[in-house]
Parts: sequence; structure tokens; C-alpha cells
Amino acid sequence: MTYLQLLPRPPRGHAGRAAADRVGNECSGRPRVRVTMSGCPAGPARFGWLRAAAVLLPVAMGAGSLAVAGDPGAQPVAVADPEPEPPVASAPFPVESNARVGKWIRRYVSEDRETFRVSLAREGRFGELIRGKLKERQMPQELLYLAMIESGFSPEATSRSSAAGIWQFMSPTATDFGLRVDEWVDERRDPVRATDAALDYLAVLHQRYGSWYLAVAAYNAGPSRVDQALAGYPGGHWGNDAAYWDIIGELPPETRDYVPKMLAASALARHAEPYGFRVKSAERYEYDRVWVPGMTLLVSVAEALGVATSVIRELNPHLVRSVSPPGGLYELRVPTGGAPDVVAALVGRQKIRMAD
Repeated sequence: MTYLQLLPRPPRGHAGRAAADRVGNECSGRPRVRVTMSGCPAGPARFGWLRAAAVLLPVAMGAGSLAVAGDPGAQPVAVADPEPEPPVASAPFPVESNARVGKWIRRYVSEDRETFRVSLAREGRFGELIRGKLKERQMPQELLYLAMIESGFSPEATSRSSAAGIWQFMSPTATDFGLRVDEWVDERRDPVRATDAALDYLAVLHQRYGSWYLAVAAYNAGPSRVDQALAGYPGGHWGNDAAYWDIIGELPPETRDYVPKMLAASALARHAEPYGFRVKSAERYEYDRVWVPGMTLLVSVAEALGVATSVIRELNPHLVRSVSPPGGLYELRVPTGGAPDVVAALVGRQKIRMAD
């Protein structure tokens, strides 16, 4: 007898999943979540309890994905994606031009020109994915360029302080926001899961400050450093983007340039041709999903599909050992249209090899 079993897709990473065991009620009765700083030049540093009632959403189980059992006649089935999660932040991103922004535009078109060109090419691979998720949440499209200045849109990027992936998560922050980081899987390098986690983190920070400039600065330096800089700021700072420019001298050197770099990258990317950039965009990040047994070698999946192993690795950069993790079925990404061939190979045990 032939059958297909539909299984729930693992939940997407977000603050609600990661912080479920960290939520407490203080005297105000409002739930809060403990998270950690990301993108810092030194090791991980923790900060205090953040008000996060608006982003502690229920964990949404995704649409079914297929697992196969039975005879070789089994066929994959199409499964609809889940409905988008409710938006968590909708304030516009202020666009400002000043001497600090101009300095970085000049640098991107001169000494950092080749690095910026490569980043523009990679935007073609991951830009649509990130823009779509920003649109679902009604978050500013300019936040796309935070990923550009963090990593150049490279899932393989690793900083001197061991931050990793497109969004340059430190391990503690990543796990707080529901990402898996272990010897088999590093979801900081997963463009999909890491984007969900990064946008959750930014939403928490925006709720804390009411300002995208301050939220972005805190993403880089950590909220404790931003809070320290704001301690002597006269008057209220919540919702005040001008506060970033007023306290900029009190921030770490890297963070002083962080928002200007992001504004410069956004402006230049939108007007690249007048500055002489002729960029061939990288192939868009698209894939089919198929469930495979634990310890399935990516090289054997590539052989079954007749593609280079690098193709499968690039779709699954989070599989750090080039093998699916042990312990049951795992959702693997394969080139569009390739799922039936992988299913057939799994059912017939043809070409698919397992690691010892």
C-alpha cells in the first residue's frame, strides 16, 4: 500500500518561541522577554528585561511538508504555505542625508567599490525573500540594507567575534530568538529562519525605543550601550529619531557609523547605475522542500539530482557538516522541481547514501 504522511513544518523562529520560558510578569503585569545583544564587536552581553507584549505571538505551526513511506509509487504533493503572521511594526524608516551619510556614499563608490558591487549582486539572491518578510510585517523596506552592511548578504559570513550569517547573530541571541545552533545545524546561516529571527529582534528593539535609528543602533551595540548613552539625554527619547544623532558621540565607534552606513547603502543601492555600477544579480534563492531521513549526505542528494554538490550546499548553508542532522526526518531544500527525484531515490534507496 502506498501512502504519504503530511507532517507539520517546524515552527518559524521568533521571540515567542525562544522566550517562552523567560516571560514573567512584573508589577505592571506586562509580559517581558529577556534577549541578548547582536552584532557586538566583543563577546555576548546580556541586557535587561524588555517589554515585548506586542511581539510575543503564539507559535504558528507551518503548513505540512511531505514525508514518504511505502512503495516507489509514492508521489510528492504540493502544500500551501501558512498565512503570514500579523505585522509587528509599521512605523516608517526616516531617510536622512548628512555629512556622515555622504562620507559612506563616497567610500562605497571608491575604496569599497568592489565590496559594494558584490553585495549588490547578492541582493539579487536574497533581496526578494527579505523584502517579502518585511512587507508581511509592515516593517520598513530599508531594513534590508542592515543585512547588507552586516554581511554583504552572505550566509557564510563570520565576524571576528564569531557572529554568523546574513544577519550576524551571536549564538546566545540566536538561541534566544528560536534559532538552532549546534554541531549539526547553525540556523544563523539559514537565510529564511535567520531573517525571521532578525525581524523579531528588530521589532522588540523598535518597541523599546519607538525609533528605528535607535533600534538599529541597539541591534549593533546592544540595548545596554544605547540606554547608557541615552541616560544623560535631556527630555524624552522614546520615538525620537533625532536622539540618535544627539547621542552619537556616546556610542561605540562602530555604532556611530552604523546608521549612516545603512542609509548610504540604501540610497546608493536604489541609484546604483548613475554611479557606474553594472551588476549582474545572483540567481534568486528558490527551492523545493522535501523531508529526508537523518544523516542523509548532501553529496548523495546532489548525485540523485545530477547537480553539483555546491548547489545543494548553497540551498542549505545551515547544515554545517553537509549532512542532515540525526534524530528523525529533516526538511531539506532542493532545486525547484527536484523534490520528486529525491523522493523516488529515497523510496527506492537509489543513489541516496547515509552517513555512518
